[in-house]
Amino acid sequence: MKVFHTSCFFIALVIAVQSGPIPKQAEQDDAFAEAYLKKFYNLTTNNNKGRFNELSFKLAEMQKFFGLTVTGTLDSQTLEVMKKPRCGVVDVGAYSTFGEDLKWQKNQLTYRIENYTPDMSAAEVDDSIERALQVWARVTPLRFTRIYSGVADIMISFGRGSHGDAYPFDGPSGTLAHAFAPSSDIGGDAHFDEDESFTFSSTNGFVLFLVAAHEFGHSLGLSHSSDPGALMYPTYSYRDPKTFVLPADDVKGIQSLYGPNTDKPVSPSNPSPPPVTPSACDHTLVLNAVATLRGERLFFKGSFFWRLFGTNNVQQQLIKSFWPEAPDNIDAAYENTVQDRLYLIKDQSVWAFSAYDLVSGFPKSLSSLGLPAIVKKVSAALFNQNTGKTLYFVDNKYYSYDENKKKMDTGYPKLVEQGFPGVTGKITAAFQYRGFTYLFSDTRVFEYNTSTKKVLRMLNNNYFLKC
Repeated sequence: MKVFHTSCFFIALVIAVQSGPIPKQAEQDDAFAEAYLKKFYNLTTNNNKGRFNELSFKLAEMQKFFGLTVTGTLDSQTLEVMKKPRCGVVDVGAYSTFGEDLKWQKNQLTYRIENYTPDMSAAEVDDSIERALQVWARVTPLRFTRIYSGVADIMISFGRGSHGDAYPFDGPSGTLAHAFAPSSDIGGDAHFDEDESFTFSSTNGFVLFLVAAHEFGHSLGLSHSSDPGALMYPTYSYRDPKTFVLPADDVKGIQSLYGPNTDKPVSPSNPSPPPVTPSACDHTLVLNAVATLRGERLFFKGSFFWRLFGTNNVQQQLIKSFWPEAPDNIDAAYENTVQDRLYLIKDQSVWAFSAYDLVSGFPKSLSSLGLPAIVKKVSAALFNQNTGKTLYFVDNKYYSYDENKKKMDTGYPKLVEQGFPGVTGKITAAFQYRGFTYLFSDTRVFEYNTSTKKVLRMLNNNYFLKC
């Protein structure tokens, strides 16, 4: 008899959260959320008695795992997270394995690709699978050998619908793949849904390398991490496969099972250290940029950003999970509310986005913003919708660009202290909110009243992030 262990499912769903859903939509959302909690959080109550309390408890459990504000109610942010592409292993908090020491008792493992998807060439599939396995081999003693016949430890196949296990696929825009924890028979195997669109590196579809690397984490004994930067985080996020480095959280998890790689580096040409997810509680944190977007506030650091909804809801995500074409480690960001565009600036290039979509013609040169050629880098930017001016900060100086006249104001650059008396130091981020201007200088934040031209308060670097 075959042994089945927890399997992984990526769910591809369209995000469509309405602020005021009609009753029919609200009913559909409630049904979807209940099914989600049954699948991923072991919601079991089917009768009316105690149903509300358990639903509230499971919602709170899910919100805590994803770092949302814990309310125990189905708000729009919670529903949005539920409808993201994700993996179907039960969300088990922090870094953990499947339990019961489900790991391979050997370091030499075999794999076999049983068939191929027509979405990609056979060579691209082979390369994607090999690189996905090497993600784990680089940091452990595990070594993978491909075989072409017989039964391998990790059998890899593409199929649709019922495909030979207890977890049938559900057609396009449903589950992407699943994998089984180490054991005999089907243990370790990884299956990919043929009804989905897999790609080698394009953002138009699901990158097979990324999906496979996550699935192989399960094949080796890992479950999910609550770290939004981890490969084993439940939701699928696009990352550039050419520059992918296994995050520190995943390294810690897999090495807790198998130990570190004691051989020479598998890829000495890629010495990048494992990336660590930044913490809002780090008192030394210096944000790269801050901006607003349609009522939300965005705080950028490295390859991540925090989204702040209202006053308390904070969610940390990868930049590329929202804007796949955007760069990491940006220098500045601002929202032009008149144009309804978000601008991201890095080095000599600028990207403009309408919601999630890159505006045609971008990225453009930094000079396209009206800045003189002498400016090689900006450190912050903000758009003042009251004056129609965009301010570009270059350390302790700034330029003022008139969006209506489409030209730079005369007399600039000026020292920041001239335009903002009481504000000192290099400006590293800036944004406006509820009539006030907030200017970041490393770990300090100046709350500035533009009407009285006075600094009202000095805040710490994580004041808005509700550490």
